[in-house]
Amino acid sequence: MTTGTTRSVRLHDDDNVLVALADLPAGAPLEGTAAALRETVAKGHKVAARDIAAGERVIRYGQVIGVATDAIPAGAHVHVHNLGMSGHSTDYAFSSACRPLPAAGTGRVFDGYRRADGKAGTRNYLGVLTSVNCSGSVARFIAEAAERTGWFAQMDNIDGVVPIVHGTGCGMSGRHEGYDTLYRTLRGYARHPNFAGILLVGLGCEVMQVPDLIGQGRMRADDNFRYMTIQATGGTRRTVETGVAILRDMAETANAARREPVPASELMVGLQCGGSDGYSGITANPALGHASDLLVQQGGTTILAETSEIYGAEHLLTARAVNETVGRKLIDRIRWWEDYTARNGGEMDNNPSPGNKRGGLTTILEKSLGAVAKGGSAPLVDVYRFAEPVDKHGFVFMDSPGYDPCSVTGQIASGATLIAFTTGRGSVSGYMPTPCIKLATNSEMFARMEEDMDINCGDIVSDGVSISDKGAEIFEMFLDVASGRRTKSEDLGFGGAEFVPWQMGAVM
Repeated sequence: MTTGTTRSVRLHDDDNVLVALADLPAGAPLEGTAAALRETVAKGHKVAARDIAAGERVIRYGQVIGVATDAIPAGAHVHVHNLGMSGHSTDYAFSSACRPLPAAGTGRVFDGYRRADGKAGTRNYLGVLTSVNCSGSVARFIAEAAERTGWFAQMDNIDGVVPIVHGTGCGMSGRHEGYDTLYRTLRGYARHPNFAGILLVGLGCEVMQVPDLIGQGRMRADDNFRYMTIQATGGTRRTVETGVAILRDMAETANAARREPVPASELMVGLQCGGSDGYSGITANPALGHASDLLVQQGGTTILAETSEIYGAEHLLTARAVNETVGRKLIDRIRWWEDYTARNGGEMDNNPSPGNKRGGLTTILEKSLGAVAKGGSAPLVDVYRFAEPVDKHGFVFMDSPGYDPCSVTGQIASGATLIAFTTGRGSVSGYMPTPCIKLATNSEMFARMEEDMDINCGDIVSDGVSISDKGAEIFEMFLDVASGRRTKSEDLGFGGAEFVPWQMGAVM
């Protein structure tokens, strides 16, 4: 890949399109071709490097991103008006590209909170978790009232009290995948190592019953867990008063926790993207992929997700699977998604979004190929369901929608103690109790939204910074944030609205 002063780039020798690295005027020459631009093309968008016949496959990253719906002359803009969805590779080549990464040098550490179950957290929160939407406001009242007390002001080692509220838990089937998914999600948050204690609050008559949540195995190894229902406690006021008193007792234990050196092998990072653009697969995503490999080399864990946004690139992951069984687990999720979208009147090419298209992405195949770059080159060691506890070290995949808050919710429920989030259009969000590092794909957006962005990856294009150097910068920030450095989204107070469990099935 050529960058720096080059105004367009061919990402692979087999590509028949170039990507504009700046806004290019009509008539401008195209590097490496005899053609000139036939029209103005915005940065991040594609240009035909040669004549492309109607019906011919369009190639980017050396992979198919769609088919030309009309004849496209060299120098023409390639986008939604002349590029459509097509078939993609189904040669899964299980494990054919599975190559262990070279061993790392000196083991790296971060300063984390060691929990009773042996896991390590990067933050030290108390949580007020809800079983149902009906207890959401009361959970917020409890958290807000607790943080206003004098005793809480003296708890200088607690990061805050987080109300975890959502829009479901009742009006749903008490069986099957929707219920099971919410059950896993709530239990995953209750046991998350970034929480030093959990108060679970229900209404009392909901489908997701509190006794069912707590009745199968110990909820937390440290026993810093309490529960109640509003109906049994006597209404809103009494529940808030009782909840604040319970939190005061739990806070004594939480405040006693101290950071200590923890091997980087115990760090778990969710890899996420949102508001993607044509630069995502060129800058931030491959840089994050390099950082992912660096963490895996330390024995740590990274979680790629968003099944509907790896569609068309799944063959690149199955080729890296440690064995055929793992590869087929991923294909089983792809097949489930094809059925899921079909029975709900959707389609797998529902993406890219309008914002993605304005940023230069055209088909889900193109978007997926860029998104998979977040996963680096490490072997794929396993595939997990949404919110299923991740119990292996290395690079893994978790099934989820492409909707960012929902996907991140699943990654955190699965155990992610950091989130790394790439964005080209400028996504803003945060995900308490897990800090979120925002990576800008382009320098223009970074300058415009610097108060929201933690790292600029646009300098890969604008200044010729290498993917490996940027990946190393991201990896160092993993360790810094895990050790307590606050991210931009934390400073802005994000995290109160981004807990979004995956709702499946009828609302009744």
